[in-house]
Amino acid sequence: MGRRSLPGRACIPGIGPDPQAAARDLYARLLDAWNAHDADAFAALFAAGGVSIGFDGSEATDDEIREHLAAVFTDHETAAYIAKVREVRAVAADAVLLRAIVGMVPPGGDEVNSNANALHSLVAARSGDEWRIALFQNTPAQYHGRPEAVEEHTAEVELVHAAGATLG
Repeated sequence: MGRRSLPGRACIPGIGPDPQAAARDLYARLLDAWNAHDADAFAALFAAGGVSIGFDGSEATDDEIREHLAAVFTDHETAAYIAKVREVRAVAADAVLLRAIVGMVPPGGDEVNSNANALHSLVAARSGDEWRIALFQNTPAQYHGRPEAVEEHTAEVELVHAAGATLG
């Protein structure tokens, strides 16, 4: 499978964007693609061999990412992601880890559904002059036996949503 091109977003060697900005940009575009129900745009963000691990543990790589999401978007009315980035850090010269907490606003709803809270982990890797997602993992954040953690998580995400943003 060949490299996917993202107009106006490629990293030009020695010019930018910096690794942390590249990871945040990829993550913002990933959320936008999900929220727009655009499986092609979502999958285009991944490196060859990149892996997406869904909320239910489903794993997909390469063309499977688009195929899996196209089926999800066709069969389900998905909720929109709202996220708060907790950490962005370089783990190698050409790799960055981004961690975020997320909530989901159901279709037609206006509040974050705390039952769908999750943690996102994204590893962005640079190959040549392009940054792509090497790994994206969506893990349920149920905080068993800790209702205060659920409330704190939801409140943080609701602040982002109240500001009219998708990503904080």
